[in-house]
Amino acid sequence: MSKVRSGAGRASRIATDGDGFELHQEDRRAMLTERDHYEQPQAACIEALKIVQRRHGWVPDGAIVAIAEALGVGAGEVEGVATFYSLIFRQPVGRHVILLCDSSSCFLTGYEELCETLSERLGIHFGQTTEDGRFTLLPVCCLGACDRGPAMMIDNDTFGPVAGGDLGELLEAYP
Repeated sequence: MSKVRSGAGRASRIATDGDGFELHQEDRRAMLTERDHYEQPQAACIEALKIVQRRHGWVPDGAIVAIAEALGVGAGEVEGVATFYSLIFRQPVGRHVILLCDSSSCFLTGYEELCETLSERLGIHFGQTTEDGRFTLLPVCCLGACDRGPAMMIDNDTFGPVAGGDLGELLEAYP
């Protein structure tokens, strides 16, 4: 179903599905285009989730139902994909997401010290967001930078090896 919303003097069409979540028409089109690349519509789930996350910053519960309806698959299938992938965020996150690698390689090369320094500097622990909404800190099992541990990722940028003394300059690059 769709409804027309007016804003800033013009009307825009927004599709509404599941739990009142509003799936933007551009996003719906992109999902359907992605779905058409595959024999099985389930194969488009991860890209559909990424599409919603790019627009909203995370994937709310209502988006799961909306994506399922758009792709013609079960909501359980979409939820299964959403909960499997650690880079699909199911709750609001900060403007910048910091992923700290806790793999064996990073653990052996200074993960604990980096984790402690980062937590102290930000004033948060894993799964939390800074009060100003700037950063969310999350663990990740591997960034694929084992030769550069300890490693971390901010948004889509990977850094390593990272020492506690590097954090000030590194974090300032992400306002």
